[in-house]
Amino acid sequence: MKKLIPLFLILSILSCNKKDDSITQGSGDWELSKMSDAYRKFSENVLVYVENDYIVFETDNLPDHKSPYYDQNNLLYEEYNGNNSNFRLNPNKIIKQNIVMKVPADPKESKTKIATPLGAIGIAVNGVVFYNQYAGPNNQPLTNEINSFDQFNGHPQPQGAYHYHIEPLWLTSNLGKDAFLGFLNDGFPVYGPEESGKEISNNDLDDYHGHSHETLEFPNGIYHYHITKDNPYINGDGFFGVVGTISQ
Repeated sequence: MKKLIPLFLILSILSCNKKDDSITQGSGDWELSKMSDAYRKFSENVLVYVENDYIVFETDNLPDHKSPYYDQNNLLYEEYNGNNSNFRLNPNKIIKQNIVMKVPADPKESKTKIATPLGAIGIAVNGVVFYNQYAGPNNQPLTNEINSFDQFNGHPQPQGAYHYHIEPLWLTSNLGKDAFLGFLNDGFPVYGPEESGKEISNNDLDDYHGHSHETLEFPNGIYHYHITKDNPYINGDGFFGVVGTISQ
C-alpha cells in the first residue's frame, strides 16, 4: 500500500522551495509572505515556516560547496586548496543532519543576556549552522582548531555536523562581503564583514558583536550581527536577543 503524504506537508515544502510570495505558512502578522525577504533567501535544503510566534528552520546541514570533508565518492569532494599552509584534516566526515532552529518572529533585546553554547548558535542561508568562537569541549580558543578549517572556513565535528566558526568564504565570495548571511538563534540577522564599502572591525560593534540601523532586508532598522576577521568572529559576549531553541 502506498503511503499518503499529508497535503499540508506537500504545500509547505512546495511553498518553501519556491522562495517567493507563495510562502504563506502561519497566520496574521507572522505570514512569511508579509515579512522580510530575508526569510526567503535560504537554499532548498532548508524548510522555513511559521509556528505560533516563531520562525522555524529545518536543515540537513549539508554544505553546498566542495570540501575535503566529504567522502571521496561524493561529487562535492575536493582536496584542500586554501591558503593555510598549516592545514590539517581532522578525522571527521560530513554527515547529513536533522537540525531544527526556532527563532522569535519578533526578535527583541533580552534584559538578561545568555552566553552562546558550544554547538549550533544560528544558521546560514545555505543551511549550514554557525558555531561560536570557542573549540570544544571546554571553551578553548580556536587557535589550533582553525587549522582544520577547509578552503571555505568550515569543518565537521565528531558527529559529522559541518559548521562555520568564522567567515563562511563560500557565501561572502558569492553573495558579497556585505551580504545578509543568516540568523542567530535570537532571530537577529547576521551580515558579512563589510558595510557601506567599509570593512567592519570589532571596534564598530557592541559587546555582543552587533549594532542597529536599517539594512537592505530590514529597511525600518534592526539590530544585527557582523562577522569580522578577528575574535570573536560572529558573536561576542552572548545573544543580544531573547533566545529560541535549536535541536539536532
